[in-house]
Amino acid sequence: MKSVSAIALKLSLAICVFCWAVDSQTKTQTPAAESPRKPVIVELFTSEGCSTCPSAEALLQELEEQQPVAGADVVALEEHVTYWNHLGWRDPYSSAEWTQRQLAYKEAFKTREVYTPQMIVDGRKQFVGSSERDAAFEIERAARRAETNVAITSKEPDAKGLRQFNVSVAKLTGNTAGDDAEIWLAVTEDGLQSSVSGGENSGHVLHHVATLRALHKIGVADPNKDRTSFTGDPRVRFDSQWKLENLHVVVFVQEKKSLQILGTASIKISR
Repeated sequence: MKSVSAIALKLSLAICVFCWAVDSQTKTQTPAAESPRKPVIVELFTSEGCSTCPSAEALLQELEEQQPVAGADVVALEEHVTYWNHLGWRDPYSSAEWTQRQLAYKEAFKTREVYTPQMIVDGRKQFVGSSERDAAFEIERAARRAETNVAITSKEPDAKGLRQFNVSVAKLTGNTAGDDAEIWLAVTEDGLQSSVSGGENSGHVLHHVATLRALHKIGVADPNKDRTSFTGDPRVRFDSQWKLENLHVVVFVQEKKSLQILGTASIKISR
């Protein structure tokens, strides 16, 4: 017959083991707090007249909608260029402004020519826009860099229909001495499409995401400010043909010479 003290000791040990097991199970089931994702701008220079561009546009849509790169919040800008327009189909979303922006990147990267589809990550790295491998690698790399914090909030439209935004840029981080850090505001629209009747994509219906509608410089950051390098209240007029529920406003800090993007923020527009 076992003594009462022996039984009590075994019961105590059993309770301790049970409590440890429950505690261990609880810890394994409790998810770790997810680190905030860093906004990364992914630009795609494209054209509806280019037969290799739809696959790149599909990749951009996947990056924006699924956000597959750990630690990164992909902010997409789809920029339609004009130099394909004389080859059988005029891209209705193309703009000479976006062509000039791509030419500026050509000079910054010292490449021999412009091409489509071209993807550029945070104004630092460029590659063929349909390359999933390059996109994942460069976006993940960009998400590890120090960033300049940018904030944007929206106000109600005024009596003239202008939309006002409050923009704030914290102390510049990672900026180049002697280079101006310009503040840009972009408007993008999701859900656009075209039934193409000419050129290389004739007979196809093309779908677009984050199509660039407008781009304005709203100021220059002060590198000597310790806390807030820029504040502004830009007003933007939305075209009546744009669908409000599909619009995003993106603010980013980009160096004038290097074209490197130091930080960004975006906001979805509601009615």
